[in-house]
Amino acid sequence: MSLAGNDPFPAGAVTRTPGTPALEVQELTKSFDAVRAARGVSFEVYPGEVLGLLGDNGAGKSTVISCIAGSQTPDSGSILIDGDPVVIDSPQRARELGIETVFQDLALVDSLDVTTNMFLNREILRNGPARRLRWMDRKQMYRETRTILDRLHIRISSVRQPMSELSGGQRQSVAVGRAVAWGHHIVLLDEPAAALGVEQTALVLELIRRLRTEGVAVVLISHNMHDVLEVCDRAVILRHGLKVGQLDDLAGVTTRRLVDLITGTALGESDVARHAEGD
Repeated sequence: MSLAGNDPFPAGAVTRTPGTPALEVQELTKSFDAVRAARGVSFEVYPGEVLGLLGDNGAGKSTVISCIAGSQTPDSGSILIDGDPVVIDSPQRARELGIETVFQDLALVDSLDVTTNMFLNREILRNGPARRLRWMDRKQMYRETRTILDRLHIRISSVRQPMSELSGGQRQSVAVGRAVAWGHHIVLLDEPAAALGVEQTALVLELIRRLRTEGVAVVLISHNMHDVLEVCDRAVILRHGLKVGQLDDLAGVTTRRLVDLITGTALGESDVARHAEGD
């Protein structure tokens, strides 16, 4: 097993129909008691495309991502992968469908080292009798992790270093790097550059561009409109759990225009209020 030069469409992969969305969300709803976090949200993202999922705090972005990633169960609606309806009832099922996710909390285990986090739930086992005992081949995992980090230009001195000893930027890079390494079809990124410096943010944006060139479909949540305009092809805007806008071409769009759509200024407050109250 080797991730060096990871092919996004390895031999034996299903041939995907041109023009078919890699991911399609149809009328997805999700409530938490009286809070309607997602209210009939629909969008699609194609292979080799970066879609910005935008909105203010509480707009429903992370809820939608969690439903696609299998960590939340939608109340209604459909999720389609390559045109086929699927049920994603667990993160493991999402991974089986080729979906990798970077959440805001990064889903890293501080007490484990970089390598173990990189291969979490994907451990390489030794051959022979040791495989039956599920003994891990740590030497190979160390080599593979170093190859991944070097290929993605992620600077970490030792792959045996515990996550708790890394800086915030390094931790973020490991989480994004893991998604890049394993994400062969769809990658969901929830604020992947949050709290990063200029150089580290540039690295994350370059990783997103790399995914696009490799034919991966990317959904990006970000509050940084400059980053959105830097890497996104299209954008969907959520407000109060509703989809209230969509931009199919970001060429020439300004950060001000995006902010106006997110805050409701571009819609007019009466339109926003009507959406928020229901049809």
